Parts: sequence; C-alpha cells; structure tokens
Amino acid sequence: MAILLACQTKSDPKVKDTNQKIDVSYATFGYLNEEQVFVFTLKNKNGIEVDITNYGGIITSIRVPDKDGKFEDIAMGFPTLGAYLEEHPYFGAIIGRYGNRIAGGKFTLQGKEYSLAKNDGENSLHGGIQGFDKHIWKEDFIDGGISLYRLSPDMEEGFPGSLEVTVTYVLTNENELKISYQATTDKATVCNLTNHTYFNLAGHGSGTIENHEIMINADEYNPIDEGLIPIGIAPVKNTPFDFTTSKKISVGINDDHPQIKFGGGYDHNWVLRNKNGEMKLAAIATDPVSGRKLEVLTSEPGIQFYTGNFLDGKLNGKGGNQYGKRGGFCLETQHFPDSPNQPDFPSTVLMPGEEYSSQTVYKFSTLK
Repeated sequence: MAILLACQTKSDPKVKDTNQKIDVSYATFGYLNEEQVFVFTLKNKNGIEVDITNYGGIITSIRVPDKDGKFEDIAMGFPTLGAYLEEHPYFGAIIGRYGNRIAGGKFTLQGKEYSLAKNDGENSLHGGIQGFDKHIWKEDFIDGGISLYRLSPDMEEGFPGSLEVTVTYVLTNENELKISYQATTDKATVCNLTNHTYFNLAGHGSGTIENHEIMINADEYNPIDEGLIPIGIAPVKNTPFDFTTSKKISVGINDDHPQIKFGGGYDHNWVLRNKNGEMKLAAIATDPVSGRKLEVLTSEPGIQFYTGNFLDGKLNGKGGNQYGKRGGFCLETQHFPDSPNQPDFPSTVLMPGEEYSSQTVYKFSTLK
C-alpha cells in the first residue's frame, strides 16, 4: 500500500492489483484551500471504469457497455471540482454522518437532546450543511481499489462523538463495484452512511429514466408526511410502491396516490427482506433499450429509491448536459430515515467499543 503524496496524471504508470488485475490510476482534480484533490480511476479487464474523487468520496463517472458493447457513462455528475464545490444534489457522494432526514433537526440520545442544522425545511438532511460530502478525505491504495478515511470531530454538525470513518471502493472483474463502510466512535452517537450516485442506464445525459424498469426486494415501505419524514411501515401490495416484480418507473410515478404527491414521485425508503445484516439482493434496475442492468446487493435493512424529482434542468453536467427532472435515479442503501426519533425502526446508535459496518455492491451487466 502506498500513500499518495504528489500530483500525477493519468499518463503515469498505473498501480496493478496482483489478485484482481485491476488498474488504478489517479490525476489531480483541482485544489481546495490549497489542498490537492485527486480523482482515481479503477479499470477492470472488461474495460469498465469507475472514477472517484477524495473530495466527498464522490463517484464522478461509471463507464459500462450496453448490449452491443458500446460504453457510456451512466453516473450523473460534473466535469470539474469547482462544480462540485457549488450547491448540487449530492451527486455520487458519501453521505454522513446521517444519511437521509432527521425530523425537526433534533434527536435525543442517552437523555440528552442534540440539535442539528435544519437544511431541508424543518428537517436535517444528509448530515447537515457541511456533511461528509463536503470534505477532503485521506486516500490510500488497497487491492482492487482505494480506501478513504476521515475523522469527524465531536459535535461536527451537532453530532456527538469523534467518529473515525473508512470507506473503501473495490472494482472486480465480475463487474462489481463494492463499497464498504466502517466507523468507530468515542462517545454514543448515531451513524447512517450511504452513497448518493444518480444513475441513468441509458447514459447520464440521455433524458428521463421513466422507461427504466425496477425491482425492489421489499414487501413494505415507509410512508411519509408532507415533510418527507416516515410515519410508520406499510405494505406495498396494491400501491404504486409494489416493485416486488419488475415494472417501468412510469407505471406509478404519476399516480394520484397521496404518497406520490408528497414525494413529487418516488422518494421513499423500502423495508428490505434482509433482516439480519447478510448481503442480499435489494434491487434490480434495467434499461430495456440499451440492455444495461444494475443489481444492488446490501447488508442494510433499507433502500431509498429516489427518482430525481428535484432536478430542475439548471445544473450543467458533464458533456454540457443540463440534468432535468427525473433524469436519474438513486438507490441509496441505508437504515431508515429519522430512526433516531423512531424507536420501532432498526437502531442507528453506535456506542464506543462497537464498529459500524455496512457493505453495498453495485453489479453491472446486460440483459440476455
């Protein structure tokens, strides 16, 4: 393993993993407060490439083939670091210390109330104003990919405890992007980490994802109130939220169902059949035209399916594309939103001496 100390370019020699034969290269992506920011490229023997920057752990690009072998970038994002430094909808980023929403921007832990930034109406969203997506992480090489580390200090964004976090990205020759999260704390805290990549399997600038087909391995979901906070658990059967068999996103996204209206489309957590932390299939997304297929496996109990309802066509993305409403979808593996305030949900409390551990796999293939 080698610590990166100096600027290099993609023309420099690549680091080869001796087991997987994964090429890892890196280049300067820019500077933030005179600190160098890198972008790393992982490439497997099949030509699949994933770009990740140590600013926010952001996945900036995923290039995979269609059924005819044509490669396209299926991850929404920006061509420059400067664009990521501006306000944007968390394209590709590590989300923490708490992914998703916490109602009222507060929670109580061990009898003490903690107040968080209200950066989503009256709620706290995705770790606050300066969440994990807005920091430079320390980087290192590992077999088949990279490892990112940061120490989130006690009371950062209002969260108690100094949290040591490591996130690893590994690409395999089975066309899997494996993301693993580990964290420890010196004080009782809450922790819920995820990745916020926006996918469009037809290509990141190809328009709406409404004709994509989705399967979600869940019999239940979390209905929400008008502030997008869960109000319990309900069955998906006989609702637009039933994706137990694959169907087009367009089938339910314009439904008159009040939950669709609250979210402006799909922006809900599904309660996965995974009850014990084992790696299991959570969702499958396909684009019938290109034939690209995305499978999501996770150890997490939930997955947020979000259909880009707040994209407004004003963001200038890669290739000069302006990303419009429903131009991409997210499948964010997670514990449930607002769990610190809802004792019936799986706990997100992390105690000293415990380790937070979570794994997610994005597997890419094509329809047969």
